[in-house]
Amino acid sequence: MYELVSLVNLRAKEKERCVASQAGKSEGNVRTQDPEGTRQNIIEVATEEFALNGLSGARIDEIAARTRASKRMIYYYFNDKEGLYLAVLENAYRLVREGESKLDVDGLPPLDALKQLVEFTFDHHHKHEDFIRMVMIENIHHADYIERSKVIRQLNGTAIKTIEALYERGVDEGTFRPGLDPLELHWQISALCFFNVSNRASFTKLFGRDLGTAEAQDSLRRHAVDMVLRHVVRSEKLPQS
Repeated sequence: MYELVSLVNLRAKEKERCVASQAGKSEGNVRTQDPEGTRQNIIEVATEEFALNGLSGARIDEIAARTRASKRMIYYYFNDKEGLYLAVLENAYRLVREGESKLDVDGLPPLDALKQLVEFTFDHHHKHEDFIRMVMIENIHHADYIERSKVIRQLNGTAIKTIEALYERGVDEGTFRPGLDPLELHWQISALCFFNVSNRASFTKLFGRDLGTAEAQDSLRRHAVDMVLRHVVRSEKLPQS
């Protein structure tokens, strides 16, 4: 009888091991059938975690708990937390540059193209507050991780080339005033649109007016465009308001 009970128990345990093994294989298949989707899912969740807690405060355990990947798989894709942070940073810059690339900058008159570029930048930053926080965090780290990334430098190099070509076309056509630096122009556009997100909360609390309302944002967007155009466009070429 003892041997019979032992045999039954042994077979039951063996069945449990098989079920567990099959479940593990199924879970592994789910994760490996779409590796790029899994990787992107990790990046999206990690973006929120890093933007909220910074590089030092973010936790891989928390990221893993909110994704369809295990902690081990995160390390497989990104090596360590710094590798994941860098991938998140690269993805954030890729999104803004991809959005810019969809604009019809070359097909529009220079003045209209510049207006469209400023409007896009303002809207993108407004809709992607995590991007602004990531850039703020990276500046706390003295842009050390940006310096390590050839991807980010290449992405932003195309942004300067785009605005440089747009500006030169406007100068050649007599619409833009000559003597401006395209890099500084990019800086000025970025500054107006970046500050709208990075300092909105402090301005709202300091001066007692909510600058995040739809009405306030429409006004700030319109004035950001107007400020850039008045800086770049020859006075006689400015549209009449």
